[in-house]
Amino acid sequence: MSGKLGRPAKERVALLRNQASQLLWYGRIETTLAKAKELQPYVEKIITKAVNTFDDNIETEVVKKNAKGKEVKTTAVKDGVKKLAARRAIMSRIYDLQEVKGFTESKSAFKARTKDVKHPLIEKIFNEIAPKYAQRAEELKQGGGYTRIYQLGERRGDGAETAIIELV
Repeated sequence: MSGKLGRPAKERVALLRNQASQLLWYGRIETTLAKAKELQPYVEKIITKAVNTFDDNIETEVVKKNAKGKEVKTTAVKDGVKKLAARRAIMSRIYDLQEVKGFTESKSAFKARTKDVKHPLIEKIFNEIAPKYAQRAEELKQGGGYTRIYQLGERRGDGAETAIIELV
């Protein structure tokens, strides 16, 4: 029964998507050892896709008219073909989590901070996680190994082995 987690395919995929999204958003989650072992290759493939394509950008100059009618040149940065394909593949494998307003943050500050971000988790993967692991791969001369599992012992209620899985 290894690899199936005692669930039908739809439930298993939903569980992995949810846990992968939470792990990438928070950097660390506590779960059972079996779920952590199933989640590890799932998340590592997502991160590898992002690391291989995060710097594929296309810069173009765009001429726009401002409020006064003058033409203004601006540079627009768009995803390249490989990055766009990777972004769509990753979006199909995780849930899109939304940014949460801080307790002491004002509503206007929250809106200003999240104005241009449509998919916060995807942006975090491509702007924070992928560059960090690309730099780590250059320094250590190795790829992969983005997650770590710590075994915690048995859970009190049902005796299931628990573990913490985190991003390295």
